[in-house]
Amino acid sequence: MTTNGQQKRPQIRKKDLSLWQLSYIPEIIKGMFLTFKQILRPKFTRQYPEEHWTPPSSYRGRPVLVEEDGVERCVACGLCARVCPALAIEVQASETEELAKERYPERFEINMLRCIFCGFCEEACPEEAIVMSNEYELVFSNQEDAIFGKEKLLMTTEQLKERLEFLKESR
Repeated sequence: MTTNGQQKRPQIRKKDLSLWQLSYIPEIIKGMFLTFKQILRPKFTRQYPEEHWTPPSSYRGRPVLVEEDGVERCVACGLCARVCPALAIEVQASETEELAKERYPERFEINMLRCIFCGFCEEACPEEAIVMSNEYELVFSNQEDAIFGKEKLLMTTEQLKERLEFLKESR
């Protein structure tokens, strides 16, 4: 009996494994079969510098800011910076009266050495202002080059057309 007057139920366990299952031989055979199947598949090699891979629209490359009509879509709400698990995004907001929106990012930086390309920033953005592009070639000679400011992050809607269409279809 427990403290509230109900009887304690016996714990139900899964049935015990047989001796054959305890030896792990079935799992080893499955693993060997999978390995053998992969060995027999035809191989291909992409000659990388000459032959570039074109990623699908669902690919999550480096994050970029969407520029529409010469102005970034970002309203500097800071949701992308808050949701980033690697703390790679830094946003500093400023107010404006000349644009249609009240706020804009005075400074928007992404540390590409910290970025893990998870896409959380893209999911959290209410304005679809930050999206994952199809760029996957990132080379830096020092750590300062890896911090991308607005000038390196801005891409036009024409360049991001495939990704933006994919996002509209998936939502």
